[in-house]
Amino acid sequence: MLTNWFDRKVLVLGFSKSGIAAAEYLNRHGAEVFITEYREQKPEDSGKLEQLIAEGINVEFGGHSDEFIKDSYIAVTSPGIPPHSDIMKRLAEENIPVLSEIELAASQTGKPFIAITGTNGKTTTTALTAHILCSEYNAQPCGNYGKPPCDLIDDSSIDYFVCECSSFQLEYSHSFQPQISVWTNFTPDHIDWHKGLENYFNAKAKIFKDPQAPAFSVLNAKDLKLLEFSKEAAGEAFLFGDEVGKNCCYVKNEAIYYKRNGKEQHIIDLKDTPLIGEHNYQNVECAVICAKLEGISNEHIKEAIMSFKVPEHRLEKVSGYNGITFYNDSKATNPEASLVAINSFNNENVVLIAGGRDKNTDLKEFCEAVKTHISTVILIGEAAERFEENLKNNGFNNIIKEETLQAAIDKSISINPDVVLLSPACASFDMFSGYEERGRVFKEYVLSKIGK
Repeated sequence: MLTNWFDRKVLVLGFSKSGIAAAEYLNRHGAEVFITEYREQKPEDSGKLEQLIAEGINVEFGGHSDEFIKDSYIAVTSPGIPPHSDIMKRLAEENIPVLSEIELAASQTGKPFIAITGTNGKTTTTALTAHILCSEYNAQPCGNYGKPPCDLIDDSSIDYFVCECSSFQLEYSHSFQPQISVWTNFTPDHIDWHKGLENYFNAKAKIFKDPQAPAFSVLNAKDLKLLEFSKEAAGEAFLFGDEVGKNCCYVKNEAIYYKRNGKEQHIIDLKDTPLIGEHNYQNVECAVICAKLEGISNEHIKEAIMSFKVPEHRLEKVSGYNGITFYNDSKATNPEASLVAINSFNNENVVLIAGGRDKNTDLKEFCEAVKTHISTVILIGEAAERFEENLKNNGFNNIIKEETLQAAIDKSISINPDVVLLSPACASFDMFSGYEERGRVFKEYVLSKIGK
């Protein structure tokens, strides 16, 4: 564990949240820090830039100069910079090791990390795991969710770092060894960045194998690729999503059960969890396994799950009114993400609000899910025409188009369904600054309509 950074020159790639956190940590501990950012400086950078300069940190924008790169001891990279980029080639030529901010943080503390990766479900699982552990410990969510771990490692009161890890961060992590490694699921993503699906898989697989082998590996039994991979994963393996083997967590008889060495324990009835849908039950199962492995009592696990607040914009229950329940799933910016929410509802009268800036992805599965689970679709935004055409071509005709999100909410209330679900399946930039603003507008307008 390297703690003496005095007289060491460290290069930080990227004027990002994680890069700045690494730079400030290293600067506090005596390193000579240089942040290099390829893009040009923006007006919104000024405040933080002035602060960093005042702290003695060197910063450049608009390229990566030889002055900043030369004689660097290591380089800490922001996650968005791909391995095949020019700066990575230059660092390799200079024999400058590159590591992620997560690996840097883990190398500087003796506290255990729970690393959570996967294509979907990382954020909810990270937040819930930290929430449950906090019933008996000081556990902090970090990484892609919460603060960068370098912002936290000087806090000696922290017992666990519950870290959401992207494939980008794991690509640059070579000695990061979590106590527990969790893999929620695996579907194709970030293929261009990783230059192939196999590379994407291997980036995530690193924290389940030597030399980064964890004490415990937690993997999705419903994902056939991960089920097969579990046979070679290091440490004691646990599966979730199905009752498979002696170590697992699963749904049975409308409840979640945990099993270790074949001994079954009831954890919580599904009706008592604030999360809905099979994907969310799997997130709960991941968190339960992690909590049990860290010695949390069943009683505390159940209480923590019941008090958990779903991360904003992710199938988030907004409110109930006159028998209508409103859900904000604004984070669903593509049809694949909306499928998860749509498939969470069965035997209910559901109005779906969808549309926005079209990503022109295939809508066949989306349309089939709508036919099975949705009674009415209200379309907004630039994508409305194409979505309407595809839905009708697939045999779904109960479609309404509205000009604004507010008008769509008004119309959905007038229909008086069981559920109103905002799950747009589109980007938001035709009408909003991002999915966060879209979700906030939805929630604020719903609450204003029902007088809360």
